[in-house]
Amino acid sequence: MAKHEQVRVAVIGSGFGGLGAAVRLRREGITDFVVLERADSVGGTWRDNSYPGCACDVPSHLYSFSFAPNPDWPRTFSGQRHIRAYLEHVTDTFGIRPHLRLNHEVVRMEWDAEALRWEIETSAGSFSAEVVVSATGPLSDPKIPDIPGIADFPGKVFHSARWDHDYDLTGKRVAMIGTGASAIQIVPAIQPQVGKLTLFQRTPPWVMRRMDRAISGPERWLHRALPVTGTLRRGLLWGIRELQVGAFTKHPNELGLIEKLAKANIAKSVKDPVLRAKLTPSYRIGCKRILLSSTYYPAIAQPNVDVVASGLREVRGSTVVAADGTETEVDAIVFGTGFHVTDMPIAERVVGAEGKTLAETWKGGMEALRGATAAGFPNFMTVIGPNTGLGNSSMILMIESQLNYMADYLRQLALLTSSGPGGRAALAVRPSAVGAWNRKVQARMERTVWKAGGCESWYLDANGRNTTLWPGTTGEFRRETRQVDLSEYEVVRAPKPVKPAESATAEARGASRRKETAK
Repeated sequence: MAKHEQVRVAVIGSGFGGLGAAVRLRREGITDFVVLERADSVGGTWRDNSYPGCACDVPSHLYSFSFAPNPDWPRTFSGQRHIRAYLEHVTDTFGIRPHLRLNHEVVRMEWDAEALRWEIETSAGSFSAEVVVSATGPLSDPKIPDIPGIADFPGKVFHSARWDHDYDLTGKRVAMIGTGASAIQIVPAIQPQVGKLTLFQRTPPWVMRRMDRAISGPERWLHRALPVTGTLRRGLLWGIRELQVGAFTKHPNELGLIEKLAKANIAKSVKDPVLRAKLTPSYRIGCKRILLSSTYYPAIAQPNVDVVASGLREVRGSTVVAADGTETEVDAIVFGTGFHVTDMPIAERVVGAEGKTLAETWKGGMEALRGATAAGFPNFMTVIGPNTGLGNSSMILMIESQLNYMADYLRQLALLTSSGPGGRAALAVRPSAVGAWNRKVQARMERTVWKAGGCESWYLDANGRNTTLWPGTTGEFRRETRQVDLSEYEVVRAPKPVKPAESATAEARGASRRKETAK
């Protein structure tokens, strides 16, 4: 077995959240940390999603770290290739490479209440960490529905986040399952190539035109020569979206004008009244994420595309059968069916102070104080945790706010450790603090378009609660996460100082646990 590495902080994941945490740790003077990544390179969702047409629906200058501006974004809305390259650049610029442990998938992690450390098992070795920062992200594990007969389908099957680039779609009959953010990019990208494209649509999305363009050479030169211009551009993009928040969170009826514009977009692009009716949603715009595309509707209107206004029910040989009975012969099935957002698989692998997994603790719904700390899991933090998602702005803003909270958490922990008996301490969030925070968030959620807009979305968990989005502005969230309020935490001290012999015994216990896990 690989050596057992002991570190102060273990970060899980190397997407925006994980790399941002790594950069912040170094800027705080903390270098005793590792970034555990299950893949062979950094990038998170921007590494995994490489499907045709993959791009961001947030403007480039807002979808980047404030501490790592990029004056050379080629387009106002960047594609996957450029975003992934940006994350590689951040990794190199801020010296994160030595901290990376690639091909290290976390298999299990357990809190050791005596040593006040997390014992972590990965696919390539074990680690012991005082603090764990989980940045696995909600869009990391694809969700494929259990469709009867899919195992016997003779053709090709894959998820949009696991695109098979070796499979040639030219002339093929393709079934696209789902009409979310990935599908509306995939459809226009592959429509000219395939022989026949059948789109299975359970619920039509609201789609607005994507005001994308190339960023000119003079613009990029200006941002390089005068960095403040890039900052101002970012600030303007942020401010516009902050002003929109009230319509989503307090006054959904104010979205009526936007809805009219979206309907005009459908009418302009789709002349067939039958198809237009299929593509027009019946719920309030914003209830599901508003999608951006100037090519989706024109592609759908092409003669080699059929829209089945029903979900996929079963597969019979090479025939896909919709819930409304529609049957179609296909050569390939592409699932654009989203991710495990409210039931993240990583939660099954984290065992807290009471011997329960995070998944068991969250059985009734995810909840964490300020989206960061869960009751029963000392010295464990999440980045992009419960109720930190956004419906209209950049997640990088929320990530940076949570990194502020992480930094203060570590400062407070260091002070407690240096001043307390035994030199060891942990912070365990009080269940009452988590409950109070969650009740406040859920009460505000009732007024939002995500709850009152008349739709079902991936924002909602199995109990119908929105445990995904933040019902406020990004500025408000930043204020809420500026620093740690120690009254919301219990300080946990080690039972007694660890002597060398006891330390060896603790290590033996850890080895025994690792051996049992391996079995």
